[in-house]
Amino acid sequence: MTDSPHKDPASPAPSDRVSLESWLRRAAMGEIRASVRLENWQDQALCKAGVIKPEAVRCREVDAVVDTGAVMSLLPQDVVEDLGLEPRGRFIVQLADDRKIELPCAGDLRLTVAGREMVTDCLVGPPGCEALVGQLVLERLDLICDPVRRTLTVRPESPFRPTLKMKAASASLREKLPA
Repeated sequence: MTDSPHKDPASPAPSDRVSLESWLRRAAMGEIRASVRLENWQDQALCKAGVIKPEAVRCREVDAVVDTGAVMSLLPQDVVEDLGLEPRGRFIVQLADDRKIELPCAGDLRLTVAGREMVTDCLVGPPGCEALVGQLVLERLDLICDPVRRTLTVRPESPFRPTLKMKAASASLREKLPA
């Protein structure tokens, strides 16, 4: 018989359990990254109209952090400049540590992630900062985060196109929709 204070020798010691729980928590709540294609939407329109050639459309692929706590997406200033995005004003942004800063906004950005695309604006961060995909993109494209697999995928209930929610206007819409 050992002098161990534990009744069950197969059970980890409390300090070991804390370490294991901490490791599992970190592993389960890992950072989610996604490959994102960025294009100047105005260039796309000019290309479609035959004004510029497809190779003249300014585009980039970036590896972005999916930030479920961010509302808007954020791109580094150097990427915004490379894409030739137009200024769209400025926003006050509250950071995770509750500080507030002012950031410029730019658009028209065509963003493709997880096989779905949209045209949107983005916040402009300092040159070389990490690109972020925010909630507006996740909601509009109907994407979900899997923190265990660390992936961003389309919602299984809407595999072919995004399904958007509109509860407040649903009664008035039902009256106007064809039967």
